[in-house]
Amino acid sequence: MQAISEAESRIMEALWRKTPLSAEQIISTVGPENGWAPATVKTLITRLLKKNAIAGAKEDGGYFYRPLIARADWVQSESQGLLDRLFKGEVAPLVAHFAEHRQLSAKDLRQLKALISKIEDDGK
Repeated sequence: MQAISEAESRIMEALWRKTPLSAEQIISTVGPENGWAPATVKTLITRLLKKNAIAGAKEDGGYFYRPLIARADWVQSESQGLLDRLFKGEVAPLVAHFAEHRQLSAKDLRQLKALISKIEDDGK
C-alpha cells in the first residue's frame, strides 16, 4: 500500500464516513475545515486516484469517488509503519514510551490490562 499523506487522509476519512461522494461533496466536506481551496482538494483527489486508494466512476448523472482501501487496512499499515520506524517493530517500547511521557489514566490501565488478559487467553 502506497503511503497516504496527512492531507490525503482527510479525503479518505470523508469517503470512509460516506460513500460515494462527488468532487463537490468532498470539497464541501473537507475544504472549509482545512482552509483548502477547491483546486487543492481536486489535487489531493488526483493523487489518491494515482495511488489506487480511491476510484472514480460516472453514475447517476455525476462523477463519484469511492475508497479502494478499507480504513482498518490503512490503520494497520500506518500503525505498523510507526512501530517499525520508531520502536523496531516492538509494541512494549511503544507502551513504555507513553507510560513514561504521558500520564496513563485509570481507564487506560484497565484497557491495557484487559487487552493483555485477552491476548493471554487467546494464546492458550
